[in-house]
Amino acid sequence: MVGERAEDRTVLRISGADAHGFLKGLVTRDPDDGLTYAALLTPQGKYLADFFLLDRGDDILLDVKSDLAPALAQRLTMYRLRAAVVIEDAGLGVVRGLGDAPEGAFVDPRDPSLGWRAYGLEGGDPVVGWDAIRVADCIPETGVELIPNETYILEAGFDRLQGVDHRKGCYVGQEVTARMKHKTELKKGFVTVSVEGAVPVGTEITADGKTAGTLFTQSDGQGIAYLRFDRAKGDLSAGEARVVWEDAR
Repeated sequence: MVGERAEDRTVLRISGADAHGFLKGLVTRDPDDGLTYAALLTPQGKYLADFFLLDRGDDILLDVKSDLAPALAQRLTMYRLRAAVVIEDAGLGVVRGLGDAPEGAFVDPRDPSLGWRAYGLEGGDPVVGWDAIRVADCIPETGVELIPNETYILEAGFDRLQGVDHRKGCYVGQEVTARMKHKTELKKGFVTVSVEGAVPVGTEITADGKTAGTLFTQSDGQGIAYLRFDRAKGDLSAGEARVVWEDAR
């Protein structure tokens, strides 16, 4: 066993003479050497899906959460118009793990703590506590912290996670993203907090009776929180849990 199966992932294959130019005009980061983390946004700059891209020359593999795969494939097909592009299920499984990577594996570009990913290999049952790693390093997860049509990727830390390239050409939602990057100061965002107690994902965080954010994934006395930085001061609570945030921005 060289790693564990990621059973909630689907791998799409993007191929055809126009495949590279097609993706270049849509996603937040162009495929690079190795594995690339990127996203597709709405024209209003809101998150639709995040995924990994692997450029194999003749085609590009797109590794996405299975729940989002049908809608993503449909959206890409809508953008395809008359371009020479084929979008199909690659029929490949995803394996991920920590430690020594097998031949043909790729480092997870988001953070070294997330180990490696590989395609088309046999993997075993899940054994790694990925949530604990994500929480400790404030790495949001598709469908938990990252919500289609709601999340802004800069508030979700995509700069830090290598998920957006501000130097590349136009992509869907670039104008809003660039404005947030260069003309405004982020007033909200994801941070890791200390949590005393446990509450359901999505529990409101309050400060002095006012909404200050939302608490998401929790593990080992920590949690990923989406905070309004101007309100997240003093004593914070989420339901019956106590929340502590040390502003280290």
